[in-house]
Amino acid sequence: MSDWHLSPMLAFDIESTGVDFDTDRIVTAALIRIDPAAGTSEATTWLADPGIEIPQGATDVHGITTAHAREHGRPAHEVTDEVANQIAAAIDDGVPLVAFNAAYDFTLLDRELARHRTGVDFGGKLRVIDPHVIDKQVDRYRRGSRRLADVCAHYNIALSQEAAHGCEADALATARLAWRLGSTQPHLAAMGIDELHDAQRAWRAEQAASLEAYLRRTKNPREVVDRAWPIIPATST
Repeated sequence: MSDWHLSPMLAFDIESTGVDFDTDRIVTAALIRIDPAAGTSEATTWLADPGIEIPQGATDVHGITTAHAREHGRPAHEVTDEVANQIAAAIDDGVPLVAFNAAYDFTLLDRELARHRTGVDFGGKLRVIDPHVIDKQVDRYRRGSRRLADVCAHYNIALSQEAAHGCEADALATARLAWRLGSTQPHLAAMGIDELHDAQRAWRAEQAASLEAYLRRTKNPREVVDRAWPIIPATST
């Protein structure tokens, strides 16, 4: 039995200037190394100056203004490089990454790596646990929102409204969700990390296809929802 949920994991979360992978930038990032067996966690957080204006809508979500990021944030290329190198080190150690709706965080990081030409490349080596994808698979007919706060509430994971959308709190809550899913779903816990990663890729593609069909019926007959996971290629359409 694998019992991956009892082994070390590295939880990842970012907040950004928006949700367009090709134009938006990282504002804050958090990596938290969790060891469930030892009951320990170690967090590293970053504040970046994204080099562009932070829209009010994004500030309303994470609380970081353009002025604050410019005064207190570090250069974006330094933050991107450090985040990527910590992820690469975890990969080398065989530690899986945990991210909620991983395709968002890892795709935006991928674009930042390309923008700043850091030379770090881990895409093909990533092994990811994504509670957003897993929850949709194991409880596919549950009604209601699947946002992080709502999924945490469903699984009785603490995430205060004051801390919501802070990347450190979100990363820790995501790691706890991964542990809860592994501890309550024996068929998931029995999977090896490679097997689970590949299964999530297939589940994500199925979920995207289902969402695309729904949106084509209800909103836009030409809607396209990308099937790729955990990184959406820059050339994907």
